[in-house]
Amino acid sequence: LDNALNWEFDLWGKAKKGVKSKEALYRASEADWRAGQLTLVSSVASQYFGLLLLDEQYRNQLRTVEHNQKLLRIYRAQLAEGLIPESRVRSQVAELASLTSEKLNLERQRRVAELQLATLIGTPAGELSIPAGQLTGHVTAPEVPVGLPSDLLTRRPDILAKGYGVLAAHELVGQAHLARLPSVSLTATGGTASNVLSSLLKVWTFGLAPSINIPIFDPGVKLNIRSRTIDMKVAEEEYKRTIVKAYEEVETALVNLQFRRAQMDRLTEQTSQLRIVQRAQHAKFSEGLVTQLEVFETDRSLLAAEQQIAAIHQRILTDTVTLYKALGGGWTARLIAER
Repeated sequence: LDNALNWEFDLWGKAKKGVKSKEALYRASEADWRAGQLTLVSSVASQYFGLLLLDEQYRNQLRTVEHNQKLLRIYRAQLAEGLIPESRVRSQVAELASLTSEKLNLERQRRVAELQLATLIGTPAGELSIPAGQLTGHVTAPEVPVGLPSDLLTRRPDILAKGYGVLAAHELVGQAHLARLPSVSLTATGGTASNVLSSLLKVWTFGLAPSINIPIFDPGVKLNIRSRTIDMKVAEEEYKRTIVKAYEEVETALVNLQFRRAQMDRLTEQTSQLRIVQRAQHAKFSEGLVTQLEVFETDRSLLAAEQQIAAIHQRILTDTVTLYKALGGGWTARLIAER
């Protein structure tokens, strides 16, 4: 039996091109993994801030419910003494039912948010129990420094992945072009070389037969070149789109932060004024100077403002997380100084 072994000389670097392409694809896959990790971290942070928002809104709602329960007890006592009509008690019961319903809805949303957070961190549903936390005044978003360098975006895993994808595509195009060139291989056999190649054997060790393949006119090779070239152009366009999208995401996050901080200032001012109005309205109501409906409207306005403040604060935190993700991992004073 003849034992045949074949060695092909990589005269033109075809194999090297293939190795470089595989290495670039590996780097792209590694960047994709980092992108997934960054997305997971950002999602966990945003979900947790959402859970804290529900805790904050629940406390605001509970405080309002308890306040209205006290009013109901007072009204019932006044009704028993014939001081107020029954309609006032019924109005208070209806108001309390509405507030309690919203409190139950917040409890439901909080439980669902906890289950979603458990899924994100890989904990079986029902096994994660997060104690109630505080948001406003306890969790503060870091200030965004002025003049963030744009080359922070070069750390973004999606940009890195697309960049490596372009490198891989270029290497594959080069490999496809090199495939048109002759390939030379040596075949070692247990027999003698053919007469056709006897002249070539003079330059080789006895028993080694060189085989030359010239595929320059192979239509399959030409088709492969066109296909690889198209893939390269697609990779380049995807890379460009990814960069444009990255800039858009950063700008959007910065705009959202700017306007939401301004909105927070206005809401804080509104809430402060509404608390003053609420105290005055309750004092007037006890003296019979304002109606029950006016008190209800003031209380509702204050509750809505407090709930909105908590929501805007949560959005500021979430927008900061979005900016962190858009920049490929946030920023530090040292990192900015190095850029």
